[in-house]
Amino acid sequence: MQSGLYVGISSQIALERRLNTIADNMANMNTVGFRATEVKFDEVLSNTRNDLNAKVAFVSQGNDYLSTRSGALERTGNPLDFAIKGDAWFSISTPAGRVLTRDGRFTMKETGELVSERGYPVLDAGGAPIQLNRAGGPPEVGADGRITQDGRPVATLGVFNADISKGFLRYENSGVIPVDQPQPVVDAFNVGVSQGYLEQSNVNGIGQMTQLIQVNRAFEGISAMMRDTEQSFGEAIKTLGGSR
Repeated sequence: MQSGLYVGISSQIALERRLNTIADNMANMNTVGFRATEVKFDEVLSNTRNDLNAKVAFVSQGNDYLSTRSGALERTGNPLDFAIKGDAWFSISTPAGRVLTRDGRFTMKETGELVSERGYPVLDAGGAPIQLNRAGGPPEVGADGRITQDGRPVATLGVFNADISKGFLRYENSGVIPVDQPQPVVDAFNVGVSQGYLEQSNVNGIGQMTQLIQVNRAFEGISAMMRDTEQSFGEAIKTLGGSR
């Protein structure tokens, strides 16, 4: 009976974590470039104390991963708005180090430096801040990220990929800091940059609401099971105690 309580507790911990990710996803439905967080739970087998041949299945704490589904592209017409097609990221320099983001809302400072919406330098393929000509014409960016002004190349917008499945940390809104070292994308036919567009969040609101309902029902069901198990355990103790 005690094993049933332990399994129930592990399930509730897992459901709580899933609930937190759903809440975070819902809060970022309108965050540009945001990628939804999902959780993968594994089954952990453990020997019971009474029978070494019996196995009890517990739920692991779970591992976060990012949904690789791309969000919808919205045309803005702003020459300093960019979206990435394919599984890749822009890179910006922040107080926490290099951060990957799919939020392409960039601006140009008075010095000509290209920065993110929060003022962080946008990096080129070599990891250096991008410097534009403030007095030059409007920048034009090709699908390969090459930036030209007045018909002359001035910089290359860095596009990077990284194995996010190895682990990551969230940074502010849509930024992530991967455990895996980001590498610049070179001659990838399935990755490109679109100027004048922004990628919207890939969170499916209806899908998240459906999952929220399922999590709440599962939590209620496990709570009821644990109450019944505890009650049965208490009655068994009374019965055994009265038989002496």
